Amino acid sequence: MTSTWLPASTVAADSPFGIHNLPYGVFTTTEDPSPRVGVAVGNAVLDAGAVAQATGSDHAALLSAATLNPLMAAGRPVWTTVRAEITAWLTDPGYRHDVLPNLTPLQDARLHLPFEVADYVDFYASEDHATNLGRIFRPDSEPLTPNWKHLPIGYHGRSGTVVVSGTDVVRPSGQRKAPADAAPTFGPSRRLDIEAEVGFVVGTPSKLGEPVALADFRDHVFGVCLVNDWSARDIQAWEYVPLGPFLGKSFATSVSPWIVPLDALAEAWVAPPARDVPLLPYLDDAAAAPAGLDLDIAVALNGHEISRPPFKGMYWTAAQQLAHMTVNGASLRTGDLYASGTVSGPDRDRRGAFIEITWNGQDPLKLPDGTTRGFLEDGDEVVITATAPGPDGTRVGFGAVTGRIRPAAG
Repeated sequence: MTSTWLPASTVAADSPFGIHNLPYGVFTTTEDPSPRVGVAVGNAVLDAGAVAQATGSDHAALLSAATLNPLMAAGRPVWTTVRAEITAWLTDPGYRHDVLPNLTPLQDARLHLPFEVADYVDFYASEDHATNLGRIFRPDSEPLTPNWKHLPIGYHGRSGTVVVSGTDVVRPSGQRKAPADAAPTFGPSRRLDIEAEVGFVVGTPSKLGEPVALADFRDHVFGVCLVNDWSARDIQAWEYVPLGPFLGKSFATSVSPWIVPLDALAEAWVAPPARDVPLLPYLDDAAAAPAGLDLDIAVALNGHEISRPPFKGMYWTAAQQLAHMTVNGASLRTGDLYASGTVSGPDRDRRGAFIEITWNGQDPLKLPDGTTRGFLEDGDEVVITATAPGPDGTRVGFGAVTGRIRPAAG
């Protein structure tokens, strides 16, 4: 594996933000409040634009932008070249004098939403998650709906409420109606939940009317982040028949501040679960390179780990989701974000949402301080982290997506 000349005090040998990763973000500092592209390396942030200008890089303009969108729109050949340039800066001691003045300790950097979100789509790709919910809400029927193994189910969300990690989440209000209630009432959600997910960020756009094939996934997707797609289960339950998620989902979606490039995940690709229903040709990946990802995800509530959802068990891959999302001719835009849907396993300590962990509140989660949770309470903080396999036994870090619940407005 390539090594860096930076000292171990900056980049430890086992750092998830080592030279093998180099995720992109946008940061500011107290001294310089201008948003700019940063690259996480160890416990520091590299001002990529400043180093590009100092070295005379042809890509200085892209790396000096206030968001990642210009770089993302440039396309895969440029992504590959820029990554090679940044790697050279951090591995060739000849760049020492350009790099050192442009490193900021991570704790001194304020991280921002790294890209301007164009559209947002959320999928429903975990068979365990879909099965768990089917057993909760349709105990006398087959847990999976008839279409589930034929296509990646999803919905279009609200891009304007995608927020960066660390942004507080105000408890949403809306209409609620329990099955035994005679009429709906209005008020703060009583069943506020999380959804531990993985997001995929589109860089290269596509033309209206031209579907994106499975094989073209890497030409369009810039990188991967973590997502918490917060859910108000009681609001959602009353409003979603006969259409889909609306106010119960649109109040906030949190994303991690670092976008891990696909090239950093070369060691993490795995085969998805075996398909037991034949797929239509545009989704059939039997002869394709493995497109599942082996991510180790952890969910913590108030500092206590409560779950480790297994992403490599996701039935539908990100490539299939992209192909399905565009098969009707819908176009991609730079900054489109689409998320995997809740990542879950069959067991309680592998589930990615409280509705599954507590079985819709019937079996509350017991915390070390003696309190219990059916769903989230005001003041609760949720932290989702993840790593993936890297070269030579290293781990590729995604950082964290965090959010604390604030009381409802008014």
